[in-house]
Amino acid sequence: MKAVAASSLRKAYGNVQALDGLTFTVEPGELYGIIGPDGAGKTTLFRILATLMLPDGGTATVGGRDVVRDYRAIRRRIGYMPGKFSLYQDLTVEENLQFFATVFGTTIRENYPLIADIYRQIEPFKHRLAGKLSGGMKQKLALSCALIHKPEVLFLDEPTTGVDPVSRKEFWGMLLRLREQGITILVSTPYMDEANLCDRIALIQGGRFLEVDTPQGIVARYPDPLFAVQATRMHALLADLRACPLVKTSFSFGASCHVTVRGEVRPEDVAAYLAGRGHQGVSVCPIAATIEDCFMALMNKHDEQ
Repeated sequence: MKAVAASSLRKAYGNVQALDGLTFTVEPGELYGIIGPDGAGKTTLFRILATLMLPDGGTATVGGRDVVRDYRAIRRRIGYMPGKFSLYQDLTVEENLQFFATVFGTTIRENYPLIADIYRQIEPFKHRLAGKLSGGMKQKLALSCALIHKPEVLFLDEPTTGVDPVSRKEFWGMLLRLREQGITILVSTPYMDEANLCDRIALIQGGRFLEVDTPQGIVARYPDPLFAVQATRMHALLADLRACPLVKTSFSFGASCHVTVRGEVRPEDVAAYLAGRGHQGVSVCPIAATIEDCFMALMNKHDEQ
């Protein structure tokens, strides 16, 4: 039995198609990432799977139970952490945890081993109001509350958005340890670098999955040679690269532009073209593709269809 399964799942808000026929499965114990930008459909998908929203069409099951018919049974067996901090800000850390344990008919003591690694980091602040915690502390408290009833499946909607890099790293370390305990985890994120930490990922845009595979499998299928291009005038560099007849695609990636080229074009051919356009300090180097490069290529292909 699949931990999560969806078939032809659809949801629209007026004229906006948030989910456009999604079909996928998640294996028990899998850490499954849904990667995409804001507005791609991640939150809508999570709300449907967490039985907080009805789909317009299609079906979905969690642990073999239908999200429409069996919503009460599903709610007892899942943990859900929305993107926006939604715990009681006028309760303390300890009071929030006790409240959620009581709602699910358990106690902090009964399931403390499951949350111990996480809760120990915020336990010194257990008498502090939740609304007074830092972003990273809020996320750890929210995760503790989502886990306190020992769920079979954990849904985390952009849990590291707005959190500092150190807290992001710590949070993903916690998820990897939870996976080792057999909990199925679905996590959504706009951060492409987090994709490499998942067992499998789905790249989502416009309510559709562009690709589903392991991170390594997606990168291995990147179709073109890729160059990193730098020069002193980065804004003008991007415009000139996009106007270059040698170049297929060019996207800005931090301090460089990532470029795919036509035919047998060499790095020195691109460098010569840019020098002819007056660019100085030109560097053109072959590089390996990342998940973000793959996502941009798939989006470009999707837009052309």
